Amino acid sequence: MYGAIRRFSEDVDLTYDIRAIAPDLVKTSESNPVPQTRSQGKKWSDQVRERLPVWVKQEALAVINQCLENDNLTAKAEADGDKIFVRYAPLETGNGYVSSAVMLEFGARSTGEPSALRDVVCDAAQYLETVDFPTARPKTMKAERTFWEKATAIHVFCVQGKLRGERFARHWYDLVRLDDAGIADAALKDRKLAETVAEHKTWFFSEKDRAGTTIDYHKVVNGALRLVPKGETRAVLERDYQHMVEDGLLLDEPQTFGALMQRCAEIESRANKPA
Repeated sequence: MYGAIRRFSEDVDLTYDIRAIAPDLVKTSESNPVPQTRSQGKKWSDQVRERLPVWVKQEALAVINQCLENDNLTAKAEADGDKIFVRYAPLETGNGYVSSAVMLEFGARSTGEPSALRDVVCDAAQYLETVDFPTARPKTMKAERTFWEKATAIHVFCVQGKLRGERFARHWYDLVRLDDAGIADAALKDRKLAETVAEHKTWFFSEKDRAGTTIDYHKVVNGALRLVPKGETRAVLERDYQHMVEDGLLLDEPQTFGALMQRCAEIESRANKPA
């Protein structure tokens, strides 16, 4: 899509605009709607958790199943809460780091903005020139917001010291690839976007560090960003990264974990410099 992150990914993140799923709660004219009080925030989250799985099962799943039937594909789709899993028969299994299913994970607590229409083509198209592959043109979140979403998620890991499941090392790899493409620099200059992400995470993704102190995302994006873990936390991340490399998720020659951390340290230094 943006040609920046060259790795296999078995999950797709999709946003249902909160202004569309909850127009009775959110002002549809606001570009970045957030609650004004904690009680209001809880109400928004409760309603999204109630409404989104219903829409996923009744609307989104039906569309996918119809497409699978129309194309005579053997894959099977099933809904699980706010996720849809499209399971298929794999040609290779590797060491099991990647499951034989595509996960479509829906969220509905943001607008998905800023966004742009982008062409999405199959990775295999450049290698199979005699085969015609379809091209999709969905509305996609701009990569600059993706940078800040990933950077703040990495910060949470660094100050908490625990992985949220497997395949988490991809975020560090992605961050460096976004830097290679010049997207990191553009994101670092976009202070309004950084504050937008910080505000959104403050209301909907509140987290605490090891000491039990609530993470201040506004401070994080204004000079306190941490992208490099230490001690055992770093060792855990290195093992996860090695599993990713061994299972062939990276399309290019993988860099060493040490080199990856060095790049992330450089990005952290640039992000934390005074404006």
